[in-house]
Amino acid sequence: MADDIAPVTAKTPAGSGSPGGGSPGGADAEYLRRRTLRRGSAGWLLLTGLGVAYVVSGDFSGWNVGLDKGGFGGLAIATVLMGVMYACLVFSLAELSTILPTAGGGYGFARRALGPWGGFLTGTAILIEYILAPAAIVIFIGDYVESLGLFGLTSSWPVYLGCFVVFIGVHLWGVGEALRFSLVVTAIAVAALLIFAVGAFTEFDASSLDDIAVDTSAFGASSWLPFGVLGIWAAFPFGMWFFLGVEGVPLAAEEAKDPVRSMPKALAISMGVLTLLALITFFAATGAQGADAVRSAGNPLVVALEGDGGPTALSRFVNYAGLAGLVASFFSLIYAGSRQLFALSRAGYLPRFLSLTSKRKAPYLGLVIPGAIGFALAAATGNGARMLNIAVFGATISYALMALSHIVLRRREPGLERPYRTPGGVLTSSVAFVLALSALVATFLVDKDAAFIALGVYAVALAYFAVYSRRRLVASAPEEEFAALAEAEAELTRD
Repeated sequence: MADDIAPVTAKTPAGSGSPGGGSPGGADAEYLRRRTLRRGSAGWLLLTGLGVAYVVSGDFSGWNVGLDKGGFGGLAIATVLMGVMYACLVFSLAELSTILPTAGGGYGFARRALGPWGGFLTGTAILIEYILAPAAIVIFIGDYVESLGLFGLTSSWPVYLGCFVVFIGVHLWGVGEALRFSLVVTAIAVAALLIFAVGAFTEFDASSLDDIAVDTSAFGASSWLPFGVLGIWAAFPFGMWFFLGVEGVPLAAEEAKDPVRSMPKALAISMGVLTLLALITFFAATGAQGADAVRSAGNPLVVALEGDGGPTALSRFVNYAGLAGLVASFFSLIYAGSRQLFALSRAGYLPRFLSLTSKRKAPYLGLVIPGAIGFALAAATGNGARMLNIAVFGATISYALMALSHIVLRRREPGLERPYRTPGGVLTSSVAFVLALSALVATFLVDKDAAFIALGVYAVALAYFAVYSRRRLVASAPEEEFAALAEAEAELTRD
C-alpha cells in the first residue's frame, strides 16, 4: 500500500492550503481513481427502497418496548414528536444532498458548515450507528431463525457469520445488484405489514389501548400516561425506531442517477411510506390484544395476532415476514456503514487503505472490516438491545450536527446554489435540532450504560483524530475540496 501513504496528504488541516493540498495533480487523480464508486447505479425507486429498508425491521419489533416506558399515550406522543424530527431532518438533508451529492453524506455537510472537527464528529456518530445496528439486528435474525425452527439452527455465531458473509458478498458483487436485492426483500416486508394490519384491525378494540396499570406515584399519571409525563420522554428512543436509518439515503448520492432530482424525491417518499407504516402498525398491534400484551414481546405483531389462541396461518406468515424485514434492514445498514467509512477514509480521517475499491467499484475493506467488527460484537455479547441503544445514541448526535449544518450554511452562505430548498428553511432544521438534542438526553433515561459506552468510543475516535489524522487529511477528496472552495471564496470576499 505504499502508494496510499504520502502523495495526497495535506500536512495541515484540509482547506488551509490549496485545494489540492500541495500534491501533484497526477497523484491526486491516481489516488481517487483507486477509490471510485459506480456512478449512476441507483434511480429514485432504488433509493426509496433503500430508505424504507433501513427502517422496516423496526416495525416488526423494538418499538413496543416504548409502551413499557410511556404507555400507549406516552409512546404515541413520542412517536409523533420523533416523526416531526425525522421529517424536518429529511427535508434539511434533501437540500444538503443536492448541494454536495457525494458518499460523505452527513460528514460532508458538516465538514463545510462546521469545519474538520464538525465533519469528523458527525461522521463518527454516523459510523457508530451503522456499525452497531447491523450487529444488533443479526442477533435478532438469529432469534427469529431459532424460533421458526429453520434448518434446526440456534441463535449463535454460525448464524451471525453466515449472515455477514452472504450479505457482504452480495454488496461486493455490485451496488446495483445489492440495491435491487434490498428492494425486493423490503417489498415483501412492507406487504406483510399491510396484510398484518388487515388481520389485526378485525380484532381492534379501542378500550384495550390504555390497559397498562397506572403508576400512581408518577407525576401526571393517567390511563393514557400510566408512567406519567416523564414516560413520554423515556419513550423517545422507541418512537425513533419507526424511522431510525432513513437519514442514510444521502450516503448513496455518489452512486445515484441524477442525485439532484432523485435524492429529495426518494427521501420524501421514504418518509411518507414509513409514516404510514408506523401509524397502521402501532394502532393495529396495540388495538388487537392491548398495549399490556405486546409491550414486552420480542415479536409483538405475532402476539397481536395470536393472543391466547395459538399460532394461525396469518401469524406464521407474519413471523416469516419479520425475518424478511430484519434481513432488509441488516443488508441496507451494511451498505450505509460502508459508504460512510469509505468517505471518511478517502478524505484521510480514517486510515486511507479502507477506501480502496474493487474492480466492481465496491469498497471491499469498508465492507469487510465493519462486518468483522459487527460479527465479533454479536458473537461476544449476544446483547442486541444494548447495541441498538448505543446505535441510537450515535444517531441522535449526528442528527443534531446535521441539522446544525443546515442552519449554519443557510446563515453563512445564503447565496450558495441550492437546486432544492427545504420548506420552512432554518425553522425546519431548528425544530430537528431541538428534538434531536431532546432525544439524545432521553437515551440516558433508557440505558445510561449504553450512552456512556458510546461516549467512550467517541472519546477514543476523537483522540485518534486530534493526535494523528487531522493533519493528514486528503485535500483532493470531494468533501474536502468543497469545504476548501468555501474558505477560498471567503478569503477573496475579505480581500
